[in-house]
Amino acid sequence: MTEQVRRRPGGCERPLNEAYDTALLDLDGVVYAGGAALAHAVDSLVTARDAGMHLAYVTNNAARTPQTVADQLTGFGLPTGAADVITSAQAVARLISEQVPPGARVLAIGGEGLRVALRERGLVPVESADDDPAAVAQGYDPAMDWGRLAEAAYAVQRGVPWFASNTDLTIPKERGIAPGNGALVEVVRTAAGGTPQVAGKPQPPMHRETVLRTGAERPLVIGDRLDTDIEGACNGGVDSLLVLTGVTTAAELLTATPPHRPTYVDADLRGLLTAQPAVEPAGEGFGCGGWHAAADGGTLTLDGAGEPLDGLRALCAAAWTAAGGGSCTADASGALKRLGLSGLSGR
Repeated sequence: MTEQVRRRPGGCERPLNEAYDTALLDLDGVVYAGGAALAHAVDSLVTARDAGMHLAYVTNNAARTPQTVADQLTGFGLPTGAADVITSAQAVARLISEQVPPGARVLAIGGEGLRVALRERGLVPVESADDDPAAVAQGYDPAMDWGRLAEAAYAVQRGVPWFASNTDLTIPKERGIAPGNGALVEVVRTAAGGTPQVAGKPQPPMHRETVLRTGAERPLVIGDRLDTDIEGACNGGVDSLLVLTGVTTAAELLTATPPHRPTYVDADLRGLLTAQPAVEPAGEGFGCGGWHAAADGGTLTLDGAGEPLDGLRALCAAAWTAAGGGSCTADASGALKRLGLSGLSGR
């Protein structure tokens, strides 16, 4: 389980897929980017599954149905059923259903995944603020146009309760980082004011939805974002693995505040199949592998040699310990450059 204030990455003597019964995997930036599987993702997950680990895919992307996501993963060579996919659309639909009458109309501002999730909870998706909706549900849709955002704004201005599947400001795509649902939520907020109830990671409704649907007893959250995946794991009191294949950079990891500090750090999903090295106190700093890191005044220093990820783990310990309950402000540029990371993600 997570510490109240984590000051260094954890170690694990067993491969992670043996130490945990269920992997709760983010998708964008972890398994794939846009329409392409990330390097090592499929082979690693197939190996973990064949060894007995349950794989569940937990995504803040509300645009697509679980079956559509499962079909894509199956097409990558990773056989997946719809029941193995949990979306923020499902979480927000449950949240809405607990606050409106059965069969209520809901203005659905999002993709087919949101509409299917609302119907699953017995709600009726509608298209206009003039359809007398009992709630507004806003989720990511890559085909979103001005008219849909305007309908949401009209309804919110009239006092209709507003719900958002998630508020991720960005989403990884093949060509780079694109605006996410959170950016579109801000468009509606600018026009209409107010604040939506949010269901997706890192909020508790998403964790509750995941537990209800997977029955996981020893879950490991795996993600690429500190402010959704890792914070969501922290909020749920479960361990986490950050992979550097998506949004988070090495430099951002070093400045993470306690809710955003992962249990484990690795380059990609191959880390799921390996033990995690311990980071130990050493002199005035911390050691991992052949590296020694310390906070020296306003600078993070790094000495030694070895695997770059071990150096990063040692730097995390030095930075998080120096920061305590805050964010490390020490200059890490020289240390990261030595590791060949220089603030870049692994993708």
